[in-house]
Amino acid sequence: MHARMDDRWERLLRLLEPVHHRAIATARRLCRSSADGDDLYQEAVLRAFDKLHTLRHEARFGSWFYATLLSRHRTRARGSFWRRFLSWEAAFPDGHGPAGEDGGRWDEEALRAARVGHALQTLAAEQREAVVLFEIDEYSIEEIATMQRVSVSAVKSRLARGRDRLRRHYERMGFGAAATSQVGEPRLAERVGLDSAATPASRLATAQVSGGKEQSDV
Repeated sequence: MHARMDDRWERLLRLLEPVHHRAIATARRLCRSSADGDDLYQEAVLRAFDKLHTLRHEARFGSWFYATLLSRHRTRARGSFWRRFLSWEAAFPDGHGPAGEDGGRWDEEALRAARVGHALQTLAAEQREAVVLFEIDEYSIEEIATMQRVSVSAVKSRLARGRDRLRRHYERMGFGAAATSQVGEPRLAERVGLDSAATPASRLATAQVSGGKEQSDV
């Protein structure tokens, strides 16, 4: 019995190795803090361990594991709806908010990360997944459709609605395109189309024109 479990863990760890860093980064982006993201990732790993016998083709492990991760994310989102109504400070009493990218500019980076994380949390779980996987992690629409186990058109709809809701959220917060660029957040402004006239076409717009086949990478 123990030998079989050990073999299963060894198999899972071997399959996880190529996708581990990218998957845990995705989990953190989906959650309101790195700590929550790490918890989500660990839950997905345990779920994958329980269901590993259902994996028929190891070459498809990446999308199979992401589907498990996204399933756990939606379960957690449904179970923690009340958190959306907490202030940022109340949600992170121990200071475990999203980490900044540059230690030398911690205050600015922490504020930017907090603002992005808060904006993403205004989206429905499926929309948040689509936006993070496509606009930030740069997976193709076809890959996301496999991960979310829906059609390509469903992914496009989630992306369009998610981007529109993000744009309206930033407008309500007083962060239009000009204000966003001033506070050091041009990447998100471009990605969600806060200033479609002044920024390059997003990957979503390109994919919509080409029927989901990406022709360029912004």
